[in-house]
Amino acid sequence: MSIHIEAKKDDIAETVLLPGDPMRAKWIAETFLKDTVCYNEVRGMLGYTGSYNGKRVSVQGTGMGIPSALIYCHELINDYGVKNLIRVGSAGSYHKDVKIRDIIIAMSASSTSGINNSRFINADYSPTANFELFMKAALYAKDKNIPIKAGNVLSADEFYEDDFDSYKKWADFGVLCVEMEAAGLYTIAAKFDVKALAILTISDSLVTKQKTSSEERESTFNQMVEIALATL
Repeated sequence: MSIHIEAKKDDIAETVLLPGDPMRAKWIAETFLKDTVCYNEVRGMLGYTGSYNGKRVSVQGTGMGIPSALIYCHELINDYGVKNLIRVGSAGSYHKDVKIRDIIIAMSASSTSGINNSRFINADYSPTANFELFMKAALYAKDKNIPIKAGNVLSADEFYEDDFDSYKKWADFGVLCVEMEAAGLYTIAAKFDVKALAILTISDSLVTKQKTSSEERESTFNQMVEIALATL
């Protein structure tokens, strides 16, 4: 048992899917996994363990933003021995050709967060996906004819920014979309020598202003989860 997760050590698998929304964790467990057990309800941040194609896997909600996600990632790695962390989340598009429900695999994650400033003073650290997980996800998507896009994403600290057009600067430098956790996930995975990957579904567009509902974001992003589970 850790501070924020009430599970016993053996309750959590070595591979964990990490949705920000705890209700998406519940949906993933009920939709994709067999013989599921809820191991965590602390602060309403639901966690489940079950099996997928005979392999043990867990799903843990992390909340929104790098600080919240890092609490759960740190405890999963250090208290429960987790080796593979796969974020399955939503993101906002920065380009017209990155459309609603497109799947993005984050090769790297830029950030507006100060999470690494105290570690790398007067220098820039580049949080990057694990190559093995990235290739497994990309090859599975190709084999199943699931269209994906891959590249740099932005992990932002603010959901509501004062400058509504600030995304254009990032778009000009090839950043595909914005979310709120990947840079922190990739950093902590590197620190503790475990594997991490972020797979995202576009839920809204800063360019076209299209968006999905909260219900759709919670329970209809099937292909993203299918790709994540295939990396097992």
